[in-house]
Amino acid sequence: MKNALDILEEREVIAQLSDEATLSRSLSSDTLTLYAGFDPTADSLHLGHLFPLLCLARFQRLGHRPIALVGGATAMIGDPSGRSEERTLLDAGVIEANVVSLRKQVERFLDFGGKNGAVLVNNADWTKDVKYLDWLRDVGKYFSVNYMLNKESVRRRIDDRDQGISYTEFSYMLLQANDFLELYDRYNCTLQVGGNDQWGNITAGIDLIQKRRQKQVYGITFPLLTTSNGEKFGKSAGNAVWLDPGRTSPYALYQYWIRTDDHDVIRYLKYFTFLSVEDIEELAGEVELNPERREAQRVLAEESTRMIHGEEGLMKARKASEVLFGGEMTDLTDRELMDVFTDVPSSTITREELNRGIGVLVLFTRAGLTKSNSQALRMVKQGGAYVNNVRIDDSRMVVSAGHLAGESIMVLRSGKKNYHLLRVEG
Repeated sequence: MKNALDILEEREVIAQLSDEATLSRSLSSDTLTLYAGFDPTADSLHLGHLFPLLCLARFQRLGHRPIALVGGATAMIGDPSGRSEERTLLDAGVIEANVVSLRKQVERFLDFGGKNGAVLVNNADWTKDVKYLDWLRDVGKYFSVNYMLNKESVRRRIDDRDQGISYTEFSYMLLQANDFLELYDRYNCTLQVGGNDQWGNITAGIDLIQKRRQKQVYGITFPLLTTSNGEKFGKSAGNAVWLDPGRTSPYALYQYWIRTDDHDVIRYLKYFTFLSVEDIEELAGEVELNPERREAQRVLAEESTRMIHGEEGLMKARKASEVLFGGEMTDLTDRELMDVFTDVPSSTITREELNRGIGVLVLFTRAGLTKSNSQALRMVKQGGAYVNNVRIDDSRMVVSAGHLAGESIMVLRSGKKNYHLLRVEG
């Protein structure tokens, strides 16, 4: 019977691990407690956090107990791993508010009931009241400066003479190492998982537990996520793709996955869905034989959007996607319409003018979809004029506030794909 390590290797999600043979035997015979950490540097997790979250969920489905650590203390410092410059320090009140938001998101992916119910912890609970001298004696004495300088996250910053690294960030790995020790003492947690840039921090925790408790614990890291073009995963138009629908709508998330390159889609299906490897291999065959159908991308988009935003969120994403192909625009918000038509030309009209009513021919001409009212008339007669994807048959039609698709947006279209967004002011 496959253990959790076998499944992770099968899905090609392991970059590094400590003591593979012993960990594999332990996973086959025992129920382990493992953890992943998430620093609340924002009020939402993003797609990059989904990797370790789903790893915790995979372990839980096999009977192991996951701990999600929200780093209320470590966020005060800032992790130098994978960064070329110092993080901006956040206010304690901001971090506390972020912790609350992240708790709600984590609870969507892990089961907090049952005998292997997940645990949610905040490292501020055991760190905030520690005295500095006690910290130096209980944690700092177990790490030589030479040891810390050899960690890649520190060495890279030391080599950058212009940037360097502050003592604050230099100390980050000790905080994370102490988290592992604390979770070992409290919950018998023997495994930490995280991105490959966390390897130095994870091994520091393994070493601290070995020195202070003379016990063996383990670490697993995942590959750093990039696209086949070398671009950073989880970015859309230069911005992070967030799990909070208020930051990234279900439609925008769905479209992010739909745009996945053929070279990346099978890898992402293994990383970000619970589909079986056999089903994913079938989709790989579809990519080879019929890439134009983009079936693998559609499955990836649906599985991920459903998992993050539920069935209702997926339905909204599908509906918004259909709008570009002439679908109905009922029950869509301004935000959803703006996401769909983000690159479409737009203009404004006052609410007072719209309330008075404006002729459809004048409206299309003013929007620049036609050069004159007579051209607009011909377009209506030929069946090429649409308001909110509804064909206009009457050239004498008066457009008013009752024709808005969202709260303050109307969508005009000439022909099949020539869109214009009309935004109401006032």
